[in-house]
Amino acid sequence: MEFLYGLFIAPFADFAFMQRALFGSLMLSLGACPVGVFLMLRRMSLSGDAMAHAILPGAAAGFLLYGLEILPMTIGGLIAGVIVALGAGAVSRFTIQREDASMAAFYLISLAVGVLMVSIRGSSVDLMHVLFGTVLALNNEALTLICGIVVVTLASLAVFWRALVAECLDPLFLRSVSRMGSPVHFIFLGLVVLNLVGGFQALGTLLSVGLMMLPAAAARFWTARVEPMCVLAVLTGFASCIAGLLLSYHASLPSGPAIILSAGVVYFCSILFGTRGVLRARIVHHRHRTA
Repeated sequence: MEFLYGLFIAPFADFAFMQRALFGSLMLSLGACPVGVFLMLRRMSLSGDAMAHAILPGAAAGFLLYGLEILPMTIGGLIAGVIVALGAGAVSRFTIQREDASMAAFYLISLAVGVLMVSIRGSSVDLMHVLFGTVLALNNEALTLICGIVVVTLASLAVFWRALVAECLDPLFLRSVSRMGSPVHFIFLGLVVLNLVGGFQALGTLLSVGLMMLPAAAARFWTARVEPMCVLAVLTGFASCIAGLLLSYHASLPSGPAIILSAGVVYFCSILFGTRGVLRARIVHHRHRTA
């Protein structure tokens, strides 16, 4: 019993920084994982990755002006994310290029510009902080920001739930019967950017999308309905954060990658053992053949 306490409870009971890291990462999961489900259902998973890179120049601009201050880097990241999302959408709408190609071009340019900007003033340590985050160094200001983003996200999902589900199934139908089609699309992109900016505080620009997408991708191997998929994605995010932080503490590993790798383990287990996974499909196929 004492061994189990030391393994699972003591790191969070004894250290305030672990408590803040746990609270912050759980809040991130609560907001980001449902957004990841809708990104996946819209077949925009890589667009989320692109927008995660897109916030880097804005965050870097905040860093150049104010150093590692949360508010300027957050505002800069939001502005950069919105500009890239709108710019990629405008290019796809007014030219022959598809949105995924324009998003890829924008995010590659953004990533290069952001890394260059951080490198001009900061050290390699600062660059690693911006790219990979420091979940174990979350302060009260960062936690307040993350909680605010979660409240906005959950409230927006509650208000626009039916429209978001309808757009996932048939966006052309939604636009033909309602004027909410285009506004809902941009509201959703705004939620994506918001949650990536929140995740940037803890996991950095390169890993924040992992907490958004991996639990969502894992949940799809267990259910086909949107509501249970969102709930399961959040629970998977919770489990990944707890497991990742414990692994980081006991094995002296970087906390952000440990969280994402834990989510990756759940994803691969879901591929194999999920109710819609590989093994279940083989068993059902075998039963049909022998029946």
